[in-house]
Amino acid sequence: MKRTTLAIALAVLTGTSVPASAEVDFGKPGEPVNLVVGYQPYYTESWSGVVINGKQLWKKYLPEGSTVEFQVGLQGSVIVNAMTGEKQHIGYMGDMPSIASTFRNLPERGGTDIRIIASIGTSKQQCNIFLVRNDAPEFKNGVDAVKWLDGKTTAAPHGACTDRFARLAFEKAGIEPRRYLNQNIEVISTNFRAGKLDGAAMWEPAASQIVELGLARRAASGEDFDALDGAFIVVLADLLEQRPDIVKGWLQAELDAQLFISDPRNAEEVASMAEEQTEHYARKTLWTALYSAPEGAGSVGDVKVQYDFIVTPRVQRLLDEATAFLNGLPQKPAAAPHIREGGVDDRIAREVLAERGLESPVAVIKTQPRSGFSN
Repeated sequence: MKRTTLAIALAVLTGTSVPASAEVDFGKPGEPVNLVVGYQPYYTESWSGVVINGKQLWKKYLPEGSTVEFQVGLQGSVIVNAMTGEKQHIGYMGDMPSIASTFRNLPERGGTDIRIIASIGTSKQQCNIFLVRNDAPEFKNGVDAVKWLDGKTTAAPHGACTDRFARLAFEKAGIEPRRYLNQNIEVISTNFRAGKLDGAAMWEPAASQIVELGLARRAASGEDFDALDGAFIVVLADLLEQRPDIVKGWLQAELDAQLFISDPRNAEEVASMAEEQTEHYARKTLWTALYSAPEGAGSVGDVKVQYDFIVTPRVQRLLDEATAFLNGLPQKPAAAPHIREGGVDDRIAREVLAERGLESPVAVIKTQPRSGFSN
């Protein structure tokens, strides 16, 4: 590698891309491999990575002698930058950074070929959640809650899935906030505590944590606006082309994880694994984020997460809409209105499904009552 640690650190902090290095040599089919996986235990929709890590499911499918290092990314953009610099080989992330990663093949964006290979969850209430301040009125539904934000101060991490949802909700509700601020999760939490925000768009489990801490109320979700969000696995094209056996093994472990996480009998074990791999989150809050809803939360649908595994027409529509949104932003995280040809390649995921005799969706997590948590 010809880059320095400082260069990578600066790229992560500034959000710029890291120049790609020479092709990574992943060895020959059947040989052990050393993988580095970027994942997001702080993003509920991608918790299949938490389960693969916690239960070491990859050991069942990768060649003996292989190693896997899991590295936490607080945001998907951090993982995209690491993969652009070929410091990470597999990434778990939301729809927006996943799409942006497929354009890193462009020389001016790093020149690294990264591809989406599987869907790891879709939902209307994992990244698409609106919170309002505690003294806001009681609303009949989430649309009314967003209408209340007309002329008020709201926030979201701009360029993220929350941003796309917030702008869609504003448009469908026919309102315009007085101020729509670009703030990260920590700043939003602080500003709710200080009474400086009327509302904010958030993702799980941060949304449930803010409600559980009494800083704000959940008032709307994608259920109110028929707005879908999603998460994906992306890999370096070098890995996909050199070692399809490794990619297939990984997707076998991923499928195991999706089936495990969607079984309600495993819910508290999943929450326990998430607690071990995060900081400052209570186990019940983590369980609530994926399997239930905070006390008094509105706009909670029957389905918390659907595990599509492959890129179905439903998932493709999400990708198309999200890509068009990213291309319309001033900085154009997506360099074109559509994902480039070859940017999505779920052939191996489809092969795995066929061999298991399964169809998409492979599983669905239904909303459980809060009384279902026992520990």
